[in-house]
Amino acid sequence: MTTARFVLTRSSGRKTPPPPTPAPAAETSGCGHRHHGPPPTRPSVPSFPDVRVNGVEIEAAAIARELQHHPAEDPVEAWTQAARALVVRELLLQEARRRGVEADPDDEGGVRESEEEALVRALLEQALVPAEPDEAECLRLYESQRDRFRTPELFEAAHVLIEPEADDQPGWAAAEARARALRADIGDSRAAFVEAARAHSTCPSAQQDGSLGQVRRGELAPPVQAALEDTPPGTNRAEPVRSRFGWHLIRLERRIEGRELPYEVVRDRLRDTLEARAWAVAAGQYVAELAAAATVEGVELAAPPASPCASC
Repeated sequence: MTTARFVLTRSSGRKTPPPPTPAPAAETSGCGHRHHGPPPTRPSVPSFPDVRVNGVEIEAAAIARELQHHPAEDPVEAWTQAARALVVRELLLQEARRRGVEADPDDEGGVRESEEEALVRALLEQALVPAEPDEAECLRLYESQRDRFRTPELFEAAHVLIEPEADDQPGWAAAEARARALRADIGDSRAAFVEAARAHSTCPSAQQDGSLGQVRRGELAPPVQAALEDTPPGTNRAEPVRSRFGWHLIRLERRIEGRELPYEVVRDRLRDTLEARAWAVAAGQYVAELAAAATVEGVELAAPPASPCASC
């Protein structure tokens, strides 16, 4: 199992002040003449406090760069989340340096850690002792979320793709007319569908009699998937279906229902899930302890995560 990590962003630096508000231009009336009336009301720019951890300032440019990792409709909420993330990072870095932690940056998957990320990782590896889930916890999680542990429903399908010769209304209309005429010729015959796929389909699947194989939900264009959902197995769909690729004639060979996976098959996955939760809780509680012993100015940290449970 891969060891869970406390994910931190790479950004650091100083906050960028908001750009100055330009002077209001003279208003223009509907006929084009300018006049100098009172300036229009402008939305106020949010004012954010300075953020410090034990006297060390989290610079505004760092918070500004961190914002990209915390999208939110409310700019104040986005700023708060970004500031909290950098406060947590600074708390951990200060503690790592206080303890004299040493670490070499890892290079996994071609992405090399920064020295600060390596320090945080090494600190948490030393400081955290998350609870190990037992068999009873794994079984409770399985029983509470059995619907999650199923094989996917599969659709064994085939199609004939008729692409428009031109991407305009006449081109699409001509493609639809060809698809409908071909559908009338095919009727309900599987053999005729296969022959039509080989002779007329512009999809590479034509070489496999139009077969798409066994596909899961989400693997096909949405209109094609929706058509498969209400096509009886073993039949050719009565109406052609349009997607962004062209017009499709569709055949559903069979629908394979998902089946529940036994506990023994998913036990390791359950244990990994519970271990990751326990690690996250331990990390949150550790950060909360560091924050309680520190002087944090400018932003309040979120409450640490609750204890892990089998039903969440």
